[in-house]
Amino acid sequence: MMRHFSSWRWPVTLLFSALACLTLLPSTLSAQDGLKVYISADMEGVVGVVTGDHLGPTGFEYQKAREWLTDEVTTAIRAAQLAGATEIVVSDSHGNGENILLDRIPRGVRLVRSWPRPLAMMQGIDESFDAVLFIGYHTSTTNSEGVRAHTMSSGTLTSVKLNGIPVPEATINAAIAGHFGVPVVMISGDDAIVKEARDHLGDLEGAVLKWNYGFHSAMTVTPEEGREIIAEKVTAALGRLEDFEVYRLEGPIDVEVSFKNYMAAELLAYLPIVDRVDSHTISFTGKDMVEVSKFFSFMTRYRPDITP
Repeated sequence: MMRHFSSWRWPVTLLFSALACLTLLPSTLSAQDGLKVYISADMEGVVGVVTGDHLGPTGFEYQKAREWLTDEVTTAIRAAQLAGATEIVVSDSHGNGENILLDRIPRGVRLVRSWPRPLAMMQGIDESFDAVLFIGYHTSTTNSEGVRAHTMSSGTLTSVKLNGIPVPEATINAAIAGHFGVPVVMISGDDAIVKEARDHLGDLEGAVLKWNYGFHSAMTVTPEEGREIIAEKVTAALGRLEDFEVYRLEGPIDVEVSFKNYMAAELLAYLPIVDRVDSHTISFTGKDMVEVSKFFSFMTRYRPDITP
C-alpha cells in the first residue's frame, strides 16, 4: 500500500509546488526584470540566535547558526531572483566575515568576505544597484531593547552618532547606500530592530523573526517559518521599489563616538582630524559617507601589531 501511495505522491507534490510558484506571479510581475540587488548580512538578528554561543567559532551552536544564516541569505537571494533580480552581491558582515557557507550560495551570486574593507558591511555597493536588503540585523548600542544590541563593537563602543543622532548599523549602512543613490527596502531581525530601522529609514518591509526579552533572550520562530517570512518581505519590497526613498546624508557629516574606556579616545585624539569631546568621546567630520566609513574601519580595526 505504501509503495502504491509513493507512486502518485511525487507528481502530486510537483503539481502543488508549481501552483505555489504561480501564486508569486502577481507580486513579481510588478517588479522590473534585470534588477541588481545588494544584501548585507549580519548574524545577531538571525532566527534562533540569542547569545555568544551562536556568534563565533568557539560557540557550541555556532555551526548551526551558520546554517540558519546561510539559509536566510539564500532565501532572500531566491526571492529576489523571482522578483526580477539578475545580479546579486552579498556581504558577509558578521564577526570574522566568514560565516556564510559559500558552497550553499546559488551560482552567479558574488560574496564579499573577511576584513578590513573601506565600506565595511556595505563593501561592493555602488550606483548600479537598485535595492539593498538587510538580513540578520540588530539594534544600536544606545537602544535598551534588542538581542545583542550594539553598534559596530559590542565590547568597546557605547554610542555612535551621525549629525548628533544615535544610530544603529542599519542607519550607517543605509547612509552608505544612500551615498550611491540606492534605497534600503527590507530588513530582518528581531522586533526591536525592525522598529528602530523604520524610525530612522521609513516604511521598510520588516521581517520579524523573534521578539526580544533582553540582551540575551528572545522568543523565536522556527528556521522554516523564518525563511517563509523573509521570502514574503523580500518579494513585497522588490514589488514596490517606487515607494522607497534613498537615505542620503549630505556632507560634511559629523561623527561622534563614545568608548567604554579612556585609552582609545585619548589616542585617537592625537590625530589632527579627531577632537576629544570628553574623556570617553571623540568627534570627526567626514566630507561624505565613504570617508566616514573609512574612518570607522580604521577606528575599529587598527592595531599596531597587525600582520602581515
